[in-house]
Amino acid sequence: YSYIKWLALWWHHFFLLWSTIDGQTRYSITEELKQGSVVGNLAKDLGLGLSEIFDRKLHVASEAGEQYFSVDAGKGELVVNDRIDREALCGQSASCVLPLQVVIEDPLQLFRVEVDIQDINDNAPRFPSNEITLEIAESTVVGVHFPLESAIDPDVGSNSLKSYTLSKDECFTIRVKEVAGGRKVPELILAKVLDREKKAVHKLLLTALDGGSPVRSGTAQITISVLDINDNVPAFEKTSYKVSVSENAVEGALIVQTKATDMDDGQNGEIEYSFGAHTSDAMMSTFIIDHISGTIFLKGKLDFEANANYELDISAKDKGIPRMEGHCTVHVEVIDVNDNAPEIILTSHPKPVREDSPNGTVVALISARDLDSGDNGKVRLQLPKTSQFALKPSFSHNYALVTSGPLDREKVSEYNIEITATDSGSPPLSSRKIIPVTITDVNDNAPVFTQKTYHVYLKENGVPGAILYSVSASDLDFGENAKVSYSILDSKVQDVSVSSYVYINSDNGSIYSMHSFDYEKLKVFQIQVQAKDQGSPSLSSNATVHVFILDQNDNAPAVIYPSSAAMGSLSHQRMPRSAKAGHLVTKVTAVDADSGHNAWLSYRLAEATDASLFTVNLYTGEVRTKRAVSEQDDSSQRLLIEIKDDGEPIQSSTVTVSIILEDGLHEPILDLRHKAAEPSKKTGRITLYLILSLASVSVLSLLTFFILAVKCIRNSRSSSTCCMRRTDSDDYKNPNRNLQIQLNTDGPIKYVEVLGGDMLSQSQSFRSCMSPMSEYSDFTLIKPSSTTDFKEVISVLDASLPDSTWTFESQQVSLCAGSIICISLSYWMRGQCCEPIAWEAVQRDLLPPPSILLTVDAFKHWD
Repeated sequence: YSYIKWLALWWHHFFLLWSTIDGQTRYSITEELKQGSVVGNLAKDLGLGLSEIFDRKLHVASEAGEQYFSVDAGKGELVVNDRIDREALCGQSASCVLPLQVVIEDPLQLFRVEVDIQDINDNAPRFPSNEITLEIAESTVVGVHFPLESAIDPDVGSNSLKSYTLSKDECFTIRVKEVAGGRKVPELILAKVLDREKKAVHKLLLTALDGGSPVRSGTAQITISVLDINDNVPAFEKTSYKVSVSENAVEGALIVQTKATDMDDGQNGEIEYSFGAHTSDAMMSTFIIDHISGTIFLKGKLDFEANANYELDISAKDKGIPRMEGHCTVHVEVIDVNDNAPEIILTSHPKPVREDSPNGTVVALISARDLDSGDNGKVRLQLPKTSQFALKPSFSHNYALVTSGPLDREKVSEYNIEITATDSGSPPLSSRKIIPVTITDVNDNAPVFTQKTYHVYLKENGVPGAILYSVSASDLDFGENAKVSYSILDSKVQDVSVSSYVYINSDNGSIYSMHSFDYEKLKVFQIQVQAKDQGSPSLSSNATVHVFILDQNDNAPAVIYPSSAAMGSLSHQRMPRSAKAGHLVTKVTAVDADSGHNAWLSYRLAEATDASLFTVNLYTGEVRTKRAVSEQDDSSQRLLIEIKDDGEPIQSSTVTVSIILEDGLHEPILDLRHKAAEPSKKTGRITLYLILSLASVSVLSLLTFFILAVKCIRNSRSSSTCCMRRTDSDDYKNPNRNLQIQLNTDGPIKYVEVLGGDMLSQSQSFRSCMSPMSEYSDFTLIKPSSTTDFKEVISVLDASLPDSTWTFESQQVSLCAGSIICISLSYWMRGQCCEPIAWEAVQRDLLPPPSILLTVDAFKHWD
């Protein structure tokens, strides 16, 4: 039997505690439950698994402010977190419901839970005063009612105040009167005429009983003094007055005027008004009554939100002995005005939002409320028109803040969203709230180099491992997405991977050499550097680094003629004893594998058997006699000639020339300046070739100059004296040859370099050297071959030379046969547009691949 009773009681509480209304979860509990008491299985009722409580960060927010409930994360149960006193929360209200907001994240969801707090009989009725004193005239007629102060019971419903009882007295009975609001007021009724002479004082015990189980009660002692004479009670015109007052009424405003009359005369008929004896201090601080006229005025400020209704007990007493008292009730209704601005409540704190979040992504949950009523309490939320966010309403003044436009962290990394809440009052009131929203980064920006192209100038023969250059790239993203690493893309330099030449520090972009470079083998190459970030997926960009190798003076001059390799350690020359001063004995020819100043050569006589007999031209290497040969001179002369370059440090080499003086030997080599030109068939042919070459080049030059002039005028892009700019060289590029011409006039030797081939190769290179101090003003273009060893060039030149009877003048053209062609191009240097003409000539194969030696007196006037 006890088990069945317990089971029935359990089911009763189960259906009492939990119900769902209109899609909202509702629980019902009694007040004063112990901390930890289970309200209901929240996870189950919301359809959530236990793991989701942790993963989605379920938490409970109370609109009442105090956190009376919490969630047992292990069981998913809603439990009591603090003591709940229904009377403190809801007072005398018949319904006491605590609204809760249950928030879960990822995605954000909001559930409304209501907990109905049921009253228990934990309060006994209590009288405002334990002693009640009354004075009643003995002339008071039977049936007169004497209102007593009602008892107070904070409980509601069946547990509230139900009845009063009075101790037994033949003259008095008790009657309970129910007034507005359901309040029960006890009234003492005179049941029998009083006789002061028999009993002057009556002591009664008034008991107040509630309807709880068990019944609770409170008592008050009533002491009644029986007075004589004044037997009329002041009577009000109305037993109840009703008045409405705006809550913004000013201090001193008239509320209502009460009026009572007394049938007695004199002192017994003079009435004095006052508030009832048990009027609260709060009411007395709000209202004031004129004691003579009975007019009630406003003393303090009214607040509809704090108290919408007041009930005043007004007493009218005469001045008789004993004083008679009449009562009435004044009901004051406060009319609401729009004096409260709306309030914006952040239900959940905003979470960081990815910059690539789609429209409609929930950022935060908010709600709005206004303590005013009616239209004054209707709230409307607004965002700025240019905002990237929007408000999405859910239910009952609850909203979701969502994205409504594209986000870019690189432009705006944090938004301070201003939300404006405005009510519908007149005039409307508003409030603002700033919600900060952080935008998180996604990898949507590739690294950017400071330059798209870098130019690095590097001296040859550098130390391996030396730093060449440091490139730098930046990324607008943040964190890992902005961390940049550098690498070199694989490419070929002279058919070798570029990684064998250089490597790069992946952290700072510093490029280091793997070994030293040789200008004579490699003049320029390029590196493709890639900068990649650490995002997912990673982004990258490339930059080109052009590395130009600068020449150093690391090659000594090499003697081409006379060749010591072919002739031994000495070069033997024959000379007649009849030679005069200025006689050309021989000419020392040398080349330097370096370029520029490092390849400018000078000759000097270091040692000689007779230094007074011979001289060596500083720039041409021509060996001539300084005086006529005498009979006393030795027949064997030995000369040590030193050849030096103009580099730093100076490199030099020597050649030894042995000269044999012979009698009777004819003088075949004559000074070209004094030799009469004897025409021959061979010379005629050469002259004809020269004339044809000059004519062709002249026509081509004029044509080129005319085309360039028209182009310059049309484009109006050139302001210098020369028609060709550095950038205009693209117009002359041949994809197969890619020739380049460089003019240098920064020293005593003027030279032109013609570089050909791909940027990473040295398929063709023409270099011209010219000395204005030379008597013949030689203009020589030398073509070193990347596929031919320098010793092979010397051997080829040496092999083309005749025997010891060979003379320079007679074989000048034959020396050019293998690698040199003699033409006159002096007018090339006179025009201002020499560079494009020379370029066009090379492009059209007018300049042959072999070296060119021209002997032209006009170069003496080269400016």
